[in-house]
Amino acid sequence: MAALVAAFCAALVPGPAVAAPKPDADKLRKQLSSLEKKVNSLIAQYHAARDDLAKAKTASKAAQEKLEKAHADFAAAQREMARLAGLSYQSIPGNGGIVLPPGMGMSPLAMQLGNEQAAIVRNYKQKEQARAQAAAEAKGLIAEIDKKSKDIERRRVEAEDLIDDIKDRLDDLIPIAPGKLANGGWAPQLPTGADNITARTRLMREEAKAAFKLNNSIGCFRVDTMGEHPLGRACDFMMTTGGAMATGSAKILGDQLAEWALKNRTKLGVKYVIWRQRINSGTGWRFMSNRGGNTANHYDHVHISMF
Repeated sequence: MAALVAAFCAALVPGPAVAAPKPDADKLRKQLSSLEKKVNSLIAQYHAARDDLAKAKTASKAAQEKLEKAHADFAAAQREMARLAGLSYQSIPGNGGIVLPPGMGMSPLAMQLGNEQAAIVRNYKQKEQARAQAAAEAKGLIAEIDKKSKDIERRRVEAEDLIDDIKDRLDDLIPIAPGKLANGGWAPQLPTGADNITARTRLMREEAKAAFKLNNSIGCFRVDTMGEHPLGRACDFMMTTGGAMATGSAKILGDQLAEWALKNRTKLGVKYVIWRQRINSGTGWRFMSNRGGNTANHYDHVHISMF
């Protein structure tokens, strides 16, 4: 009996909490890649919609101008008929308000003037109706395209928010680099391995390669008389080749890599980042003196130094 009571009591005691499983990095990167493609597609759709909107506005303006011209043409025709008919008028029944001078009666001239003015009225009404319809259609198209553009922009913002969330979750998976001290500092490290770099530098390089599509060379250790490279504590991530200045997508990639390194500097042990003739150790960008060309001024590569 005592054994049964003991077993029952043990069952009532809560066990250790089960930690939520960590998100899978590969799965997150697949989601990120899919969302980035979606954003690119939405951006293309947005620009296409804005182009359509510009065309619709041009068509609306042209229709309005034609409508105004039709009004002007009709007014000019009325003035011409008034000049021909004289200054004093009388109405001719059945001719839609056509007026003629007293005494003209239904003479051939009166009939001719009446028929001409009636034709002008009919032509004007037809044109006015067509122009008004075109203007209304263009206005409706503008409203439709504008609504579509706003919907696309809303979806793009939502997708980009999801991308930012996934990137944050991926950054959370970055491990604390080896050698971090309790006071937040970093223990000295010597270079190791065939690549002759420190463990922290190696971790930073591999995490950067996992986070970004880096298609150009990455240079870390090199023989030199100064700087972090000969100590195995720095890497240069090339954004272009041949010393060309990074522009367009290459510049955007460099901006993102530099931002990523600074964001995760306390986990990875980043000492400072140099990019586009500026240096940042976590307290903001500062311009550097001119060293010469694009490579010397870091316009073609991102330099990351480690503690």
